[in-house]
Amino acid sequence: MYKFISSSSKSKLIPLLSNSILYKSAYSSNWVSNSRNEISKFFHKPKNGNGSLVLWGQSGFRSYSSESDRETMNYDVVIVGAGPAGLSAAIKLKQVCQQKDVDLSVCVVEKGAEVGAHILSGNVFEPRALDELIPHWKEEEAPIDVPVTSDNFWLLTENRAFSLPSPFDNKGNYVISLSQLVRWLGQKAEELGVEIYPGFAASEILCNEHNEVTGIATNDMGVAKDGSRKENYQRGVALKGRVTLLAEGCRGSLSEKLIKKYNLREKGQGQHQTYALGIKEVWEIDADKQQPGYVLHTLGWPLDQKTYGGSFLYHMKDRQVAVGLVVALDYQNPFLNPYEEYQRFKRHPAIRPLLEGGTVLQYGARSLNEGGFQFSLVEQL
Repeated sequence: MYKFISSSSKSKLIPLLSNSILYKSAYSSNWVSNSRNEISKFFHKPKNGNGSLVLWGQSGFRSYSSESDRETMNYDVVIVGAGPAGLSAAIKLKQVCQQKDVDLSVCVVEKGAEVGAHILSGNVFEPRALDELIPHWKEEEAPIDVPVTSDNFWLLTENRAFSLPSPFDNKGNYVISLSQLVRWLGQKAEELGVEIYPGFAASEILCNEHNEVTGIATNDMGVAKDGSRKENYQRGVALKGRVTLLAEGCRGSLSEKLIKKYNLREKGQGQHQTYALGIKEVWEIDADKQQPGYVLHTLGWPLDQKTYGGSFLYHMKDRQVAVGLVVALDYQNPFLNPYEEYQRFKRHPAIRPLLEGGTVLQYGARSLNEGGFQFSLVEQL
């Protein structure tokens, strides 16, 4: 996550995302409408000059203004990405506002159809940071209720598994669904007054005449494959903030543009980041095979000695098990297929009996950062 300070003016009204849609996330209890006719009856008379409109809803007044090519809305803080980093930042900002008795407008845009939709990680969760952010998370029914009961580490050969001393210390940690935790964090952020807009991808960085970042613009809707505009074309919305935080995750498109634009790697003396591909499935297995809180990590087969990677297997609740393989993307064999290696892993004699008779509930893959501190960026604008 990188921080970019801009100089746009403070907005005193919480803006409406679009003149045609008032949209809150699927889990929100706030007023939801996607009907232009329903919304229009809430509008007051437009102001003169810039086409600003004011709308009255449950949370009070909202406003937006139209520029020549797109609608523009002003916030104090604009956050890109409703993952753990983005939502935690939004929550902390609002908590500080309460402590200092100030009111800052904060919005979070998320490209997924709902908060948590793009969170794929199999996760052994250390609660220390959450203890600091939301100390009473247990009483507030956070989806964290399967403590780690065993911590296992295996070296696999093609037909055998050798138990090794575990390099991890997961005592006091939990096996969780990170996507469920992110949805819960989204609820907590909205309770504090954070505006969350899922289904809108940030596609452009906005800068002023002084080359300072002033916010982001969402992607245009209704664009055909050949780039032409369809009948339902709608220009993206400009979200301008005094502070813009990018919490896009691994190799975010906007982050990469700004890293290049401002030479952040060179200024911060950070090495080029390294990456891996993580493949994950969630299985529902037989009840007599499940051991809630059981954690297994492996290295070795099916990867060769020149390929960095390993697997994980986490027993969750409700007969569910998260199974995955991580393969570093600097592998030397051009014919290596991480997906095929994952299929081979599941057929290992020590893994296959657990999955036999089970059902795959979910699956996916995503890129992962593999670099440590030496790869990070210490330069901030």
